[in-house]
Amino acid sequence: MTSYLLFVATIAGVYALLGLGLVLIWGQTGLVNLGLAGFFALGAYASALLTKNLPIPIALGWLAAIALTALVGLALTWVTRSMRGDYLAIMTLSFAEVIRLVAVNEAWLTNSIDGISAIPAPLRAALGDQFNLFYFAMTWAVVGVAYLLVRRLIDAPFGRMLRAVRDDDQVAAVAGKAVLGFKVKAFMVGSALAGLAGALYAHFTAFIGPDLFTPLITIYIFLAVTAGGYTRPAGAIVGALFVNFLLEGTRFGADHISGLSGLQIASLREIVIAAALIALMHLRPQGLLPERVRHASLNRTRPNNESH
Repeated sequence: MTSYLLFVATIAGVYALLGLGLVLIWGQTGLVNLGLAGFFALGAYASALLTKNLPIPIALGWLAAIALTALVGLALTWVTRSMRGDYLAIMTLSFAEVIRLVAVNEAWLTNSIDGISAIPAPLRAALGDQFNLFYFAMTWAVVGVAYLLVRRLIDAPFGRMLRAVRDDDQVAAVAGKAVLGFKVKAFMVGSALAGLAGALYAHFTAFIGPDLFTPLITIYIFLAVTAGGYTRPAGAIVGALFVNFLLEGTRFGADHISGLSGLQIASLREIVIAAALIALMHLRPQGLLPERVRHASLNRTRPNNESH
């Protein structure tokens, strides 16, 4: 039971990393990125292939995953620079599906639907039964560092500029700001976090395949960020824990229901999850942690030379 809980908590940490990237791209910059599963897959495959086939140290595999997904994020942002709203969402969703189809069809590289197994993990053999605890702690340490990074970016002038672009990019452009540059930087950082999440996932589960990177992953992350508060890094973490609790809690509840087929139980789980999220959005439309409105302070003191 302990190993299972550690496994679930580690996957929640992976989801939190994805959520932090989405907060920066969507919550702060206003870019609707439905391609999270694609960056997640890219990071997983890049690190798995490099560390298994070359081989190279796992840490270098993670760095390679970060670099690759950041560069792909740069390219995708440049290609879609004139798109916004629904068009951008469709384009990024198509990108994720292209990545999945490449993983299915390029068997020479990805082993197709059979996937890649026996992916090395740090200290797995040495730690034995303690590996899950070690990886849980390491994953959440990475989440903590990523949280501090995203929080610092948001609180800095860079973050204020991102919110200006989100609220009205034309006004920001008229003010002389490089709107495209800010969008590119935010998308690159968010994509890199998704790639790192994929790398952590691959080395934890020791197996990846195309079926693990469906659009459902993106939906879960959007639900998590929306539930937690899509503009705040803490909201991504709280939302990831909340959604994972729903997913696993309904799984346990379904085991005690008799007289239903596996398909019916799966459908019932999705209904319960949807109902819980709808109720949350009705009660807390801004999420569990709504955006903090920053008010400019007014200096009410009069200058010394002001005439009376």
